[in-house]
Amino acid sequence: MPSLKDLRNRIASVKATQKITKAMQMVAAAKLRRAQESAEAARPYAERMESVLANLSDALKGRDDASPLLIGTGKDDVHLLLVATAERGLCGGFNASISKLARVHAQDLMSQGKTVKIICIGKKGHDALKREFGSHIIDLVDLKSVRHLAFVNAQDIARKVIGLFEAGEFDVCTLFYSKFKNVMTQTPTPQQVIPAMIEVEASAGVVADSGAVACYEYEPEESEILEDLLPRNIAVQIFRGLLENAASEQGARMSAMDNATRNAGEMIDKLTITYNRSRQAQITKELIEIISGAEAL
Repeated sequence: MPSLKDLRNRIASVKATQKITKAMQMVAAAKLRRAQESAEAARPYAERMESVLANLSDALKGRDDASPLLIGTGKDDVHLLLVATAERGLCGGFNASISKLARVHAQDLMSQGKTVKIICIGKKGHDALKREFGSHIIDLVDLKSVRHLAFVNAQDIARKVIGLFEAGEFDVCTLFYSKFKNVMTQTPTPQQVIPAMIEVEASAGVVADSGAVACYEYEPEESEILEDLLPRNIAVQIFRGLLENAASEQGARMSAMDNATRNAGEMIDKLTITYNRSRQAQITKELIEIISGAEAL
């Protein structure tokens, strides 16, 4: 059994850890509100961008001059995986769940004879994948110095991805991120960004507020609009994924630190009971020794 001094030191250590986890929980709760608002504000824009692309792509079906960003290269031999995770840990299973989804997807592609390339956005995803897929990781995007995510950060990543695509480095690009639902639930999500995935429902047209299908006339031509809109859409979808990740990270960290704080409290209670029992037993033993010595005299 540990000594009283050891128990006192351990109780003090757990109390110090509890203060840290409680502070981290409060910081995560403060950051979560802003991150959640940003993620929810980005969703309608990204969804409307997909709707506009769906409407435009209908006019280009079957045309040879359609952008490869929309229709692809005609093959899917080489896949690029954009794995977006956090730069820091202590957020429960947030990073592990995204990395696991990307790992399973990569293994499935490799079993089909496909070539896999990986770009990690965030240090934790790189650390989780480098042991098994170290030779497949071609780049690491470090966002540790970025305090507030901005569209320019997504644009830089999009330019890098589009440059690789235009150089013929890959055929299909898939983004992996965690979609925020609430503090307790974050869903790892894969989203194909190259070639653009057009939802079947969206391709039927954009529905106006009255319930009728909106019909658009474009100036200049659809192909010229898509030339600018498709690269912008890639940046928008990456930005949306980063914002969803930011909200999911803070939600997961808040939940994890809350659990850690409660667990620390339970451990302090158990250690305190053990300390009091040991102290009582030691006092009783000393009293017995004093009484026994007095009787011997």
